[in-house]
Amino acid sequence: MRILVLQHERIEHPGSLRQFLAEDGHDWTPVHLNEGQPLPALDGFDALWVMGGPMDVWQEAEHPWLAPEKALIREAVAERGMPFLGLCLGHQLLAEALGGSCATGETEIGVLDVHLTEDGATGVFFDGIDSPLKALQWHGAEVKVLPDGARVLATSPACPVQAMAWGPRALGMQFHLEVEGDTAEGWLAIPAYREALERTLGPDGGRRLADDCAANIEALRADAERVYINWLQAA
Repeated sequence: MRILVLQHERIEHPGSLRQFLAEDGHDWTPVHLNEGQPLPALDGFDALWVMGGPMDVWQEAEHPWLAPEKALIREAVAERGMPFLGLCLGHQLLAEALGGSCATGETEIGVLDVHLTEDGATGVFFDGIDSPLKALQWHGAEVKVLPDGARVLATSPACPVQAMAWGPRALGMQFHLEVEGDTAEGWLAIPAYREALERTLGPDGGRRLADDCAANIEALRADAERVYINWLQAA
């Protein structure tokens, strides 16, 4: 499988999913939109992944590549039926590309519980995952209006749409399971993330978040691999 991966920060890559892709012999091609790299045509790719980023989906004036990125997602998912995985910003972009909408919500930062809905617990994408599951949260915006035909797979008190599916092969997750040992430290280098973390958790929040990630790293990795396997089966 050849996977096109749209990134919005160098440090927000597929994380632990990279090892699973390598072990299975899949190729992935990153495109760094925030650095001005152009969107490629979808021909020749078998799937589309869209990663997180510090910008918001509605900031098209500040980030003019957002509008064509949404159009590419819509083409991939709605017109071509390509397998899709969106994480955090990528989850929100999927919603907007398909006719939903996003807005500022309650800020969630930390390793927090996410609960599967009935659709999530009985569907393909979260098969074999216990509820609640632990996941890294680092966001202040969320999906407010679902696209027509979308199904909510996971939820939390602060964010009702933690994961959603559209059709049989498109999955978006507001949270992160792809955590590695240096994820928290790396993301703290992004000013917008550091500012949000310190507002929410205080000046020592980075250390506490890194400790929480380390304490849960094995469970996060196991759930990431399970969702990855489930996504491949759906693809």
